[in-house]
Amino acid sequence: MLQRSFVKEGLARRALQCTARRNLTIPFLSTLPQKAGGVVGTPNDAYHPPAVDKMHGSYHWDFERALAVAMVPLVTIPLAAGGSISTVADSLLASVLLGHVYIGFQSCIIDYIPARVYGKNHNYAMYLLTLGSVFSALGIYKLETEENGIIGVLSRLWTADRESQESKKD
Repeated sequence: MLQRSFVKEGLARRALQCTARRNLTIPFLSTLPQKAGGVVGTPNDAYHPPAVDKMHGSYHWDFERALAVAMVPLVTIPLAAGGSISTVADSLLASVLLGHVYIGFQSCIIDYIPARVYGKNHNYAMYLLTLGSVFSALGIYKLETEENGIIGVLSRLWTADRESQESKKD
């Protein structure tokens, strides 16, 4: 009995053991020199809060939530309709998906390539994200005008294996 409680206590102690915390660093990106603990100035300096900007605050989060909520019916309609939806609905799905992905990658860049640590590399990553999103928007336009849209391409990819097997049989 005593041995069982000792084993449980040892496992609990081992599970709660904390190792040294390491910050995420990206090896090929140069970093700016940081003060210990990330403290800027001295502890006695007054705190200066950043300027209030509603576009990067509540409006940004409201827009992100609206895009996430709009994705639900736009994705379920093609599933319920069997893959055939109007061009307007398909274009709306593609645009909302692009906006949702843009905001998600923007959050990743802000979290993992912060301007405080990586300096100009943060700006370069944001520029690359914007450039990639512009190219994606052009690709969406081409899909909508020359092809059957995103849902048409996905339905063709979904049935491509069956069609190739049927052509081999003939």
